[in-house]
Amino acid sequence: MLEHLHWLGHASFRLDGPPTIYFDPWNLKGRPPQADIILISHEHYDHCSPKDVEQISGPKTVIVANPEAAKKLRGNVRVLRPGERTTVGDVEIEAVPAYNVGRPFHPKRGEHLGFIVTVGGERVYFAGDTDRIPEMADIHCDVALLPVGGTYTMDAEAAAQAAADIRPKVAVPMHYGAGVVGTRADAERFRSLYDGEVVILEAE
Repeated sequence: MLEHLHWLGHASFRLDGPPTIYFDPWNLKGRPPQADIILISHEHYDHCSPKDVEQISGPKTVIVANPEAAKKLRGNVRVLRPGERTTVGDVEIEAVPAYNVGRPFHPKRGEHLGFIVTVGGERVYFAGDTDRIPEMADIHCDVALLPVGGTYTMDAEAAAQAAADIRPKVAVPMHYGAGVVGTRADAERFRSLYDGEVVILEAE
């Protein structure tokens, strides 16, 4: 699975297929491959970029987004709320909660999303912009993509605790290093605090 996963900076990933799946594409470089599926966790500019979505969309691309992000996007857009599911071809997509606790940036009522994507028998959890929340204890996955930058999301310490709740085979830190919040040092600290396997990807 990891050999097909590309970190595109910040909270943006591409999972090569087929099918080709993007998570929160933003500030894409060069000529990225066309998407079969685009997942948008919420409406903030660094996660929902209509320009980037349009760049990688084709006539058969399916976009899955929360209600507010969907309002900004054109094309074949499916709206999901936390707890809902959809299937695109052989790919199962489950929307799970993503929210802050005691901070205003991502309120629970905003219906911001994380995603659990099942493809080829493996499960990838993209946490979105979230704190460590109780719902994480019910998540089962092979790969967990977890924010570590702090301020708007979990910091490295909370992310290590979240990873311990989830117990993925591999945890991958994100949401740092793009000038919004967080640095490589946050990813390294996360790796030092979590006793499971952590892979720090290089941004492409």
